[in-house]
Amino acid sequence: MSEPQHSATPASGKLLRGLWIGLAALCFALGLAGVLLPLLPTTPFMLLAAALASKGSPRFAHWIRAHPVAGPAISHWDRERAIAGRAKCLAVAALLLSAGVVLLTLESLTLALCIVAGLAGVGAWLVTRPGPSQPPDH
Repeated sequence: MSEPQHSATPASGKLLRGLWIGLAALCFALGLAGVLLPLLPTTPFMLLAAALASKGSPRFAHWIRAHPVAGPAISHWDRERAIAGRAKCLAVAALLLSAGVVLLTLESLTLALCIVAGLAGVGAWLVTRPGPSQPPDH
């Protein structure tokens, strides 16, 4: 005997849609803050915002992809899994700055070195991503 299938009620569908949109808006806001704050990344939050918005509001997702700050990076990533050279340089600079702050402020050398190793891994992954082969279509 099989379990009964539960379908989402209209109210729970609206709640879930609202949750996706809210999380997308939060990620988008964090991504915009990352434009101004050197230790906060922009691109990962914008990519996450576009993905979350796609689940809750295709119109919001389209707006994010067309945004002058977020759009080009998202287009490069969606099309080619590529990261522009300027974005890589800024990200690596932020990682180096973060590593310096960690090394200077944490009392535990072991913990600091573990964090720096993680940051180095992220940096290595970033610099090995290809650059975009063509400009975005925005």
